[in-house]
Amino acid sequence: MPTPATKVDTKLANAWKTKAGKDLTEAELLAMPEAEYMSDKQLDFFRACLEAQKEDLLSNAGETTEHLREDTSIVPDPADRATIEEEHALELRTRDRERKLLKKISQALVRIDSGEYGFCDETGEPIGLGRLLARPTATLSLEAQQRRELKQKMFGD
Repeated sequence: MPTPATKVDTKLANAWKTKAGKDLTEAELLAMPEAEYMSDKQLDFFRACLEAQKEDLLSNAGETTEHLREDTSIVPDPADRATIEEEHALELRTRDRERKLLKKISQALVRIDSGEYGFCDETGEPIGLGRLLARPTATLSLEAQQRRELKQKMFGD
């Protein structure tokens, strides 16, 4: 007798069959059978997810440019000026991280097109839907990532 934790909702288990990949929910994606791993529907889901994330990051970049232009007025108080400069520096650091993420998103979209998406770069094993939902740009399985982080910690890579 299955426990409540392992009971599969039959509606979720079959909903993916009638929907386009980009219209699937995370729950429906997770309810798909293992045989469907990185099928066209799953790849469409992750492509749509990555493209939406890319659009969001690009719109944020435009807002930063506008925000930095607006705040160029001369402020006589040194404390206020320092606060504005620190806010600008923080915003620019954030945008730099987002720029790096945009590069990873572009690489993930290329991997989708080449059929390599969803598989670990080191071992070739499936990365797993849970990890890809949490980090769609992941290129390593959880175990491979843990090994890499342990090596970096030990050897200061």
